[in-house]
Amino acid sequence: MTRLTLERNQIWLYLIALAIGSGWGWHHPEAAKGLESWIEIALGLLLYTTFCQVPFMQLRQAFRHGRFMAALILANFVIVPGVVWLLVQLLLSDPKLQFGVFLVLLVPCTDWFLTFTYLGQGNLKLAIAATPILLLLQSLLLPLYLWCFTDGEVHHAINPAEFLQVFLRLILLPMGLALFTEQWAKFHKVGDRWLQLTAWLPVPLLSLVLLLISATQVKTLSGRSLTSMSNVILLFVAFLVITGYLSRWVGQLFELETTANRTLAFSLGTRNSFVVLPVALALPESWSAVVTVVVLQPLVELTGMMVYLWWVPSQLLKHPVRLDQIPEGKE
Repeated sequence: MTRLTLERNQIWLYLIALAIGSGWGWHHPEAAKGLESWIEIALGLLLYTTFCQVPFMQLRQAFRHGRFMAALILANFVIVPGVVWLLVQLLLSDPKLQFGVFLVLLVPCTDWFLTFTYLGQGNLKLAIAATPILLLLQSLLLPLYLWCFTDGEVHHAINPAEFLQVFLRLILLPMGLALFTEQWAKFHKVGDRWLQLTAWLPVPLLSLVLLLISATQVKTLSGRSLTSMSNVILLFVAFLVITGYLSRWVGQLFELETTANRTLAFSLGTRNSFVVLPVALALPESWSAVVTVVVLQPLVELTGMMVYLWWVPSQLLKHPVRLDQIPEGKE
């Protein structure tokens, strides 16, 4: 098997992992609960291997695509948070559900974003160049967004120290190790071989994360009625539809070439849910609804991305723009 074969078939691997994890967790709930401590370890390894594929040492290259980066930052960190806040005010009144939605939708994803950009005929090189910027900005801005968008009751439930510890363990530590690995690979053959090996690991590790999450949380999901979560599901679906059209509007505003515009669409549509699961699990038992929201979101998103793979390249953004049609000086 080649890496290309693995990457082309990764969606099926994720679906199989979800099915196996859910089935096993349903029939062995007590044993599955014991796997919760492994979620953070698997996430840390996943993020490390994902960060190893991010060219941190070539960060300046991202700014060579000025219009795309401006569109990406404006849409992800200004417009989308506003859209999320508005949807939450319209559809949800429970502060626990509101907090769960804010936790998963406010900042962009950096693993499925690359996957679906590639599968959806976007510009993978642009996506890779933009990933370090997305990582740095979301790490800085998510705590600020949560503080601004949630009320006093939520602030009392959140342990800032726990949030900081999760951030250090799941973002800064894997990122620091990835930076070290990149430097090691530049000067040592063993480091270079290790870096090449890590390129094979994100897909199986994400499959493992999905298996662990579905196994440990299937009872949590089944314990809540579909009616009680219907507005949350509606919000997630509405978000995917809105961000699709929003990406086209922003792309037109910034005169993006079609594949760059598709890349923007997949960035806005994929959100950062897995990384915040340890934060949700650390909340008091009375806030278990947050865990349900965090687990539910990637399931809706994965279904939505399957639709995006058809909708974005064949309907929403189907007309490629020739380079000679772009005004001079725009690229």
